[in-house]
Amino acid sequence: MKNVSKVFWYSILICAAIVVYGSIAPKQLEAFTSEVTTSISVNFGWYYLLIVMLMLIFCIYLVFSRYGNIRLGKEGEKPEFSLPSWFAMLFSAGMGIGLVFWTTAEPISHAFTSTPGAEAGSDAAIKEGLKYSFFHWGLHAWAVYGLVALVLAYFKFHRDSPGLISATLVPLFGEKSMRGAAGKIIDTLAVVATVIGVAATLGFGSAQISGGFAFLFGTPETFSVQLLIIVIATILFIISAWSGIGRGIRYLSNTNMVIAIILLIMLFIAGPTLYILNMFTTTLGSYVSDFFDMSLRLAPLNNENRGWINSWTIFYWAWWISWAPFVGVFIARISRGRTVKEFLIGVLLVPSIICFIFFSVFGVSALNLEQNGIAKISELTLETSTFGVLAEYPLGFIMSLITIVVVAIFFVTSADSATFVLGMLSTDGLLNPSNSVKIMWGLAQSAVAAIIVYFGGTQGLQNMLIIAALPFSIVMLLMGASFFKAVREEAGPHRK
Repeated sequence: MKNVSKVFWYSILICAAIVVYGSIAPKQLEAFTSEVTTSISVNFGWYYLLIVMLMLIFCIYLVFSRYGNIRLGKEGEKPEFSLPSWFAMLFSAGMGIGLVFWTTAEPISHAFTSTPGAEAGSDAAIKEGLKYSFFHWGLHAWAVYGLVALVLAYFKFHRDSPGLISATLVPLFGEKSMRGAAGKIIDTLAVVATVIGVAATLGFGSAQISGGFAFLFGTPETFSVQLLIIVIATILFIISAWSGIGRGIRYLSNTNMVIAIILLIMLFIAGPTLYILNMFTTTLGSYVSDFFDMSLRLAPLNNENRGWINSWTIFYWAWWISWAPFVGVFIARISRGRTVKEFLIGVLLVPSIICFIFFSVFGVSALNLEQNGIAKISELTLETSTFGVLAEYPLGFIMSLITIVVVAIFFVTSADSATFVLGMLSTDGLLNPSNSVKIMWGLAQSAVAAIIVYFGGTQGLQNMLIIAALPFSIVMLLMGASFFKAVREEAGPHRK
């Protein structure tokens, strides 16, 4: 393979070790990851909450600062992609399968199964269920992505640095250090975090597609079926990645956003329309008013509530961080030519609002069924909850089929974006890595996904995410500091 760096071989060896260990001793790997995850959640929960809040403050400050007019490219350069295509691609890469997987499962779980604090099934729990869903999928998540993407785009397109995580830290540690062993370690860490983050999403996606077929057609929900889904999806996303961003990924992202919006409108009309509108408005107000309380809530005096925070909020913050190198590199790659202000407003606000709308329509439709005793959605598995909701409304079977299509395309767009990014990170930042490298990474992340699903299912995925995120979070803080140092030197002390 041409142009591959040492990072490629280091990362492949680590991924191969995970696959081999998971194949030979799945129970031991599950036990080990569970033990490490518990330790991280207990001892570093405060750290996750503080750093993610710090990342959001960082992004908001830049929007209103004198650095907001810096262009992520050369002076006068125009954006490479139109706004609709840009939004569709960053949304498909950043949320993808998770948006369909969790839009019903999460509000129902918070309201009727394991609540943030209120009594399960109460009015307060129902309101909290949607509010915390907004919280987990809103501004904080996109600030994590925005920080990494902004710093990478600035150094790559504004300062002509290689498209590598290590290259963004040159202002802090010097070029010699970042081109040496330290830089290779940082880039390898980014690649491994990306593989685990994307593998987790592939695992969730295969589980939901398998669950959908089981719910609709009675097919068996077994590891073999999920493995077959992963294999088929691997072939599809490698084909898409082969065709490049300008064709495969852009076309798929645009198409899927249209299909997803059609599905959203169908359920909005078929479901409890007025209730959805009322809950959306009320929850948006609660999200704003309780923003800081949710952002820094650890419940140190209540073990049950603290356990919920570890399982949900800490897990989500770790998920976003583990996805940050992948989504960050990809968003940076498609954001050339935009100003810092335009970039951050677009990345923070538009996807957050779309997430709020999706959670309101799907989540409230689910809550309505359980509240009124029509269906016990909380008793369904995570993978089948969305299909259980759709089955209770007009045109439910058609909407379920559309959901499977949406999940499948999100599956492909997330994974083919990742193969492209992994190719960049392991070929010294090439904007167009070779197809052989992308194919290798496609196979590697699918193998890791299969092993994670095999040894631990959903819990195994969560464990691997939290472990991968912790070391990379330190790199993210350094990236923010390096960016500030670079833009301050560029702007000068008195330049406006």
